[in-house]
Amino acid sequence: MPASPDLLAALTDRLGAAHVLTAPDETEPYLVETRGLHRGRALAVARPADTAEVAAVVALCAEAGVPVVAQGGNTGLVSGGVPQGGLVLSLARLDRVRAIDATNATITVEAGVPLAEVQAAADRAGMLFPLSLASEGSCRIGGNLATNAGGTAVLAYGNARDLVLGLEVVLADGRVWNGLKALRKDNAGYDLKHLFVGSEGTLGIITAAVLKLFPKPASRGVGFVGLADPTAALALFERLRDRAGHDLTAFEVIPPFGLEIVLRHTPGATAPLSGPHGTYALVEFSSTRVDAPAGEALAAALQEALEAGLVEDAALGASEAQNQALWALRENLSEVQRREGGSIKHDVSVPLSRLPEFLATATRACEAAMPGLRVCAFGHFGDGNIHFNLSQPVGMDRAAFLGEWSRFNRIVHDVVHALGGSIAAEHGIGLIKRDELVRYADPVALDLMRRLKTALDPHGLLNPGKVVVPEGDAGPPPLPSG
Repeated sequence: MPASPDLLAALTDRLGAAHVLTAPDETEPYLVETRGLHRGRALAVARPADTAEVAAVVALCAEAGVPVVAQGGNTGLVSGGVPQGGLVLSLARLDRVRAIDATNATITVEAGVPLAEVQAAADRAGMLFPLSLASEGSCRIGGNLATNAGGTAVLAYGNARDLVLGLEVVLADGRVWNGLKALRKDNAGYDLKHLFVGSEGTLGIITAAVLKLFPKPASRGVGFVGLADPTAALALFERLRDRAGHDLTAFEVIPPFGLEIVLRHTPGATAPLSGPHGTYALVEFSSTRVDAPAGEALAAALQEALEAGLVEDAALGASEAQNQALWALRENLSEVQRREGGSIKHDVSVPLSRLPEFLATATRACEAAMPGLRVCAFGHFGDGNIHFNLSQPVGMDRAAFLGEWSRFNRIVHDVVHALGGSIAAEHGIGLIKRDELVRYADPVALDLMRRLKTALDPHGLLNPGKVVVPEGDAGPPPLPSG
């Protein structure tokens, strides 16, 4: 629909002409997410500077009946921030660290603060904010909370949801809910913040948050381990968890194909182990105790596992630079997959005890469905989250391969569902998995989600078409066309 001159004039009057973008070259960066699977459309982009301006923009749009799609760093992976019309509301200018309370171990930040800056602010205060993602230099904390981001530290610290004490949220009618309490115990009624964390901007727009901080580790140890197969990886994880407890801060798994392409496409990368193995694990111990170096504890644990025949080989970082080099083998994996052609991606989780079964079953089914397909299943093994990605056969047309996305969704998601897992582990539902949610979610859960959406956003103006839609509403195509 055409932009209302009255609405644009009102927005411009409230925010200033420099912060209401309508020119195509100005709005273009807000229409496509990182992977470029869908290109959206928008009447304009509004860039408010504070919560009051966010509330004013939402109220004006509510009055005009214009949808609002909130964006942070626009680094999502499920097209959840791609507008399907209406107004894009960028939170990038809400970028203040409002307070740090070292005694209470909390930090209060606005939604537009980059994740890396939240980490840095905590570090300057002598503390740790543990949420860590590959996109942490560009993603923003409001988006991390709106998608309940996971990342590499979930095993020790939990998802984004577990790091939140309080929120400030602009509701669909422009009212502001001030829930910025810094309390670890508060049972005064429903815990409203959890309605908005993970809701992908469909129930309200997060403008600020009180987040938990933790003691900074005094040391860390990183090891790269060669194992026979995922069953051995699970046995090693159990062994290390029993030995180290909360000091086991990461357990990531990389398949042989994954290591192969990282080494092939990453300048300066070297293989940490001398021979091939059936699977690899990146393990991290950290410790806040100065008298208990994490590297020594990890070395001892892996040596015992090696002597027990559970580990085939292992390399330990002897310095922080070497630790970072080992981590880079895992962190670069998502990026280098692009160099191998099209990639059909699945962000799934299953119970830890069923991880080897899932990997074996889903791999067999996908390889049988397309000869030459290369499975790249990697990720946060310690919390049950696997990025079950499929690289196209060598020489196959990329568009033709991506056209098979729906078929492979059915194969992979059917296995996940049968094992009691989730089709959306940490990236969310957005647009891409919206119809998959309808297929696999419990009908009562879907009904409750729709009731919540109707109650909090009765006119369907907040990020419409994402996560849940009215029953029978097909909406735009959820899968990329290639």
